[in-house]
Amino acid sequence: MISVNEYFDATVKSLGYTSAKGKSSIGVMEEGTYEFGTSAHETMNVIEGELIALFPNETAWKSYKAGTSFEVATNTSFKVKSVGQTSYLCQYK
Repeated sequence: MISVNEYFDATVKSLGYTSAKGKSSIGVMEEGTYEFGTSAHETMNVIEGELIALFPNETAWKSYKAGTSFEVATNTSFKVKSVGQTSYLCQYK
């Protein structure tokens, strides 16, 4: 089954699904800064655009452009800045 998700006044939208590899969501973010919490380990793959991320216990933002990815631990929160519209694939473990 596919679930539809909207966050931050519909500036972030995603479709959640389960495949043979596990749970994932694919979505698009409008330009802006967002903070997300995790309930599972996440691998965020940037498909198009750019995300600039700030991870727990870090002070420097890191840039991730199309074709790159980053990982976020379970039960943490992280911030991202979307540079223009950015699409992503998030895989949960």
